[in-house]
Amino acid sequence: MESIKGFFDNLGVTGFVRPSIGFSDFLDILIVAYIIYKIIFWIKETRAWVLFKGILVILGLAAIATILQLNTILWILSNTISVGIIAVIVVFQPELRKALEQLGKGQFFSYFIRNEEEDNQKASARTVDEIIKAVDKMGAVRTGALILIEQEVPLGDLERTGIPIDAVISSQLLINIFEHNTPLHDGAVIVRRNRVAAATCFLPLTDSNEVSMELGTRHRAAIGASEVSDAYVIVVSEETGSISVARGGVLYRDLTMEQLRTMLSQTKKVGKKKLSFWKGRQDK
Repeated sequence: MESIKGFFDNLGVTGFVRPSIGFSDFLDILIVAYIIYKIIFWIKETRAWVLFKGILVILGLAAIATILQLNTILWILSNTISVGIIAVIVVFQPELRKALEQLGKGQFFSYFIRNEEEDNQKASARTVDEIIKAVDKMGAVRTGALILIEQEVPLGDLERTGIPIDAVISSQLLINIFEHNTPLHDGAVIVRRNRVAAATCFLPLTDSNEVSMELGTRHRAAIGASEVSDAYVIVVSEETGSISVARGGVLYRDLTMEQLRTMLSQTKKVGKKKLSFWKGRQDK
């Protein structure tokens, strides 16, 4: 106790008295903690979660620099904090805009509602079988398709660009969605936790200049989506019927069904296996 008093005396605080906490203080802390938790949970449902973790790493490095008294690093951080705040606003602009829109519509907290009974398992063997069966049949008749299998990075912002489906995945459902001249055939399908989450989703196109000119918009969208997430993006070419998979900004082309099955079987252990052994063609 004497050491604590001495600490506050050094700060110029005399007569240190232990603060009293009332019911209003407890309620205030509880509300603030709940709001912070919900905001973090909302960010986690979008790709901004990866950026948010990057900011936490920078804050951790700043704390280490403070402890070790790394004055140069502290000087750089202190002189760039104002610019950093503006940069955070720019980086999180889509998420902040969406939050303000939902707040104005009175639907902000609807994004915080989560079904506790959701299966946390990634793509199961049955899901992989149904996807492969659908892709095989669509490739045989040259039906164009674009399927995203969500992994660790949430695809909530991409999902909101499409039409919610929330249906148990089956080959018949996927084939029907991508059938020509149907309302849902244009765009991408997002698969999450063994269910078709949404269809007709818009994907960002890749800006890479190394992409082969023979690839169309569907393949460029697949590469673009794989660049901003860790999803497995399956593409069925409408011109040739060939099967491709985009992963980490790399497109693996002209895959057989067995090769596709091998790749999709890794969706259960994201980050624990690498694709360095893969023998398929690669186009960045």
